[in-house]
Amino acid sequence: MNEKGYGKQMEESRPKSGKLYLCATPIGNLEDITYRVLKTLQEVDLIAAEDTRHSIKLLNHFQIKTPMTSYHEYNKVDKARYLVEQMQKGINIALITDAGTPGISDPGEELVRQCYEAGVPVTSLPGPAACITALTMSGLSTRRFCFEAFLPSEKGDKKERSRILEELKQETRTIVVYEAPHHLVRTLEDLEKVLGNRKITICRELTKKYETAWQTTFREALFQYEKEEPKGECVIVIEGKNPQEIRQEEVMAWKNMSLEDHMELYLSQGMDRKEAMKRVAKDRGVSKRDIYQELL
Repeated sequence: MNEKGYGKQMEESRPKSGKLYLCATPIGNLEDITYRVLKTLQEVDLIAAEDTRHSIKLLNHFQIKTPMTSYHEYNKVDKARYLVEQMQKGINIALITDAGTPGISDPGEELVRQCYEAGVPVTSLPGPAACITALTMSGLSTRRFCFEAFLPSEKGDKKERSRILEELKQETRTIVVYEAPHHLVRTLEDLEKVLGNRKITICRELTKKYETAWQTTFREALFQYEKEEPKGECVIVIEGKNPQEIRQEEVMAWKNMSLEDHMELYLSQGMDRKEAMKRVAKDRGVSKRDIYQELL
């Protein structure tokens, strides 16, 4: 056999890399699982599940016998290395979360990151995601939105929670936040305190028997929850801030600034003096010449 033929034989005998399949599973209603996900879960060599005790119920329901292994927040780095090594040997692995799409507010993103670093191919099988389900049924704007998942807990990182809330204060896009029922009231209080009394839609028990979507405001919701205890996992969809409000706030801020301070605001952002004068003139509704004369 010549050298070329030997090289080809060695290449063919070398195991090809396996693949990671991100499989979206139902967030409540089992009928939401796709045929493609079911076929994939049956055909892969291994299923990595966030909670094997939870996922075994799903697999048993659809009579899927594929072996499972745990992959969760507390083992995500080391276990991801192991799973990547298995895929490099030719093993195909499906990743599933407790509910919804892997990688959305769960440890799946770490495994995906390591797969890319190792050159292991990744594909995502579309399906249920609570954030998208809630957004589309919220009645609020869906063209532009931001997803915050769960806010940091007050006990865990109070400063980080405050920082994120302050960032959201000026957000003009629709905001999507997850929350558990026993933390819902406190989160609504914190959001209302920072964002003001915005229009919101509280979606709970999505795709399940007692699914509800309640369009309300922060204050109305808090008033209601004084009378009844929140139940069920919730997604809070929040109206973004009106850009006109931001503009008015900026105008009010500029009115309280001296002309020199107003100029310095733009100069500190890296603008040259000419561009800064142009921006100041626009803010104040006067000509650039007026600004120039006043500065002189």
